Amino acid sequence: MTPRKPMIAGNWKLHNTIAQSKELARAIAAHVGQGLACDVVVAPVATSLSAVREAIDGTAVGLSAQNTYWEDSGAFTGELSPLLLLDAGCGYCIVGHSERRQYFGETDAGVRKKVAALLVHKVVPIVCIGESLEQREAGKTLDVVLGQIEAATDGLDAVALAPLVVAYEPIWAIGTGRTAKAEDAQEVHQAIRERLGELKGQSWATSVRILYGGSVKPSNADELLAEPDVDGALVGGASLSAKDFIPIIDAGVRRAES
Repeated sequence: MTPRKPMIAGNWKLHNTIAQSKELARAIAAHVGQGLACDVVVAPVATSLSAVREAIDGTAVGLSAQNTYWEDSGAFTGELSPLLLLDAGCGYCIVGHSERRQYFGETDAGVRKKVAALLVHKVVPIVCIGESLEQREAGKTLDVVLGQIEAATDGLDAVALAPLVVAYEPIWAIGTGRTAKAEDAQEVHQAIRERLGELKGQSWATSVRILYGGSVKPSNADELLAEPDVDGALVGGASLSAKDFIPIIDAGVRRAES
């Protein structure tokens, strides 16, 4: 297989109270313990970050925010900076999710600023890219996703980008129950890696973890993760239940050990 360590990340989106977040985090942390053959990350709502940090303390579970702003501080009401996320215990931050792009006007240029700001503070960006159903049916999948990853990394060299994680999430598969076929996901992941190699160097591109997201669940995780360029999963709905999320984590472990 690949020397890249798989990653299974759970995006809890706008779900769970502080108490619910703690309970879920503890169940995941109990399974992960001091570490597994794959990395495990959870992304709770901002109000639960501190509580989840306490719940996973002493374990190998990583903490992620769901969004950030690119300035450290200032008159930016409602925003959270990479500096504050780091202070809250976050080692990761999701940026560019299609829901941010669709509902909150997030742009490629803004994603790039967020990526750069996170890297300055040693917070790992998980950069989401993906096409709509209309774009897919028009044969524009690669144009869209490669354009998004080019924009997100523009002007940043491979040294700065070393920790970067990419998440390919076809918009038409997010929360719909529809999932890209494993071979289709592999085709896009391979194209992303090849383009990253052209842009920043093949050695770096070979090391970048590219996750798949879009209705990942226990029943399809092994098939998706068997593909050579699918290095893990960014999980939405199935990450809200330990009984669903833990089997996906186990699929990540099987990939690492295969």
